[in-house]
Amino acid sequence: MTADPPRISRRGFLGGALAVGLGAGLTGCSAGVGSGLLGASSSADTLAYWNLFGGGDGKRMQAMQAGFRAAAPTVDLKAVTLDWGNPYYTKLALATIGDKPPDVAVSHLTRMKTLQAANLLAELPASALAAHGMTPQNFNQKAWQASQVDGKVYAIPIDTHPFVCFYNTEVCQKAGLLDSSGALAPIVGEEAFVDALRRAKAVTGQYGAAIAVQSELATPWRIYQTLYSQLGGEMLADDGTRIVIDDARATRVLEFLARLDREQLMPGSLDYQGSIATFANGRAGFFLQGEWEITTFQDAKTPFGMTTFPNVYGGASGYAVQADSHALVLPRRDRSDAELDRALGFVRSMLDQSDVWAAGGHVPAWLPYRDSPAYAQLAPQSSYASAADAAVYDPDGWYSGSGSNFEIVVGGSVGAVMSGLVPPAAGLAQIKDKLQVLADTRPPV
Repeated sequence: MTADPPRISRRGFLGGALAVGLGAGLTGCSAGVGSGLLGASSSADTLAYWNLFGGGDGKRMQAMQAGFRAAAPTVDLKAVTLDWGNPYYTKLALATIGDKPPDVAVSHLTRMKTLQAANLLAELPASALAAHGMTPQNFNQKAWQASQVDGKVYAIPIDTHPFVCFYNTEVCQKAGLLDSSGALAPIVGEEAFVDALRRAKAVTGQYGAAIAVQSELATPWRIYQTLYSQLGGEMLADDGTRIVIDDARATRVLEFLARLDREQLMPGSLDYQGSIATFANGRAGFFLQGEWEITTFQDAKTPFGMTTFPNVYGGASGYAVQADSHALVLPRRDRSDAELDRALGFVRSMLDQSDVWAAGGHVPAWLPYRDSPAYAQLAPQSSYASAADAAVYDPDGWYSGSGSNFEIVVGGSVGAVMSGLVPPAAGLAQIKDKLQVLADTRPPV
């Protein structure tokens, strides 16, 4: 049996919920609506599962849940979908502290360490994982390492969702940007990226690339983090207590993003839906976003391909790209060996259905499928799979992670620079000042 849940003071109760729930920006998860919460299993053959998937991800997850039900008809799966971000993580924390958690829950890997620091997650024993075939060599190593704290496993990654480059194949063909196979030729370096956007703009007559900036926080953060990481820059150290931004590198990225707006190659005037519509209607040659929008353009019949985000600065430091991973965790509570086995059986079932999940764009973390001929033939999804090995996750810190205050602070200031509202120097000063407040704040866990 797993260890008994710890006794938590009222201050710890409120602080833990606050810490894991801070932030409510956008990410690769569509919003869902809970339909009655179910906590800890009420009977020996019931398994409670909480997730935060809506939209296309939600439909695929429902199909995977149906697959589990068909394979395990004696288990009564009670699945609940909640609004992601602050509502989801706060409810998960409160349910766990109140000893009424679900048996299995979804977490972003960038949020997992905050949950673990609040003592809200069960450690997953290597022997129990091995009994279900979930051994380290079967997972993408970037995601697997991010699922651990001090060498102990607290999450099972099911994917990596990186920032990627969509491209309109008709526009890029006319612009001379495709190779002999019809795929986008590699774009390496600042000027090569600018040249590609100029050539695409010459074809569309409007924009080189579409990107969400207005009324949006996550996307500016993603492109900044990608470019800054390609330069080898870091943001936080010592679990978020120190700000270690390299001014020269950060300024270079911000000035580059401001330049793209000034030249109207990648305008900062589009909101999320506007950026999608601009690309879908052929008014931009490129669309820069998470890979989860693949279904949108398939449904719109847009002629498009996908590839890794360009290697703008990664020549000397190596390629890097912003990403996160969805993972499955077991909230901390007293479990029998049978309950642990049933929960891990559900997790393995989700991994075995990685083909369903990968169809929505996410790069599978489960190598038996990712390295299979079937995935290699899945186009365009497999064309950017290498991004998972170059993934840069949000830095550690109680205020960091997907949809967190960290992303809100940085994304807001970067977006203001991309919109031409704030000069790069002022944007960087805003980022440092606001992050310092968070770094100086005592973690509420």
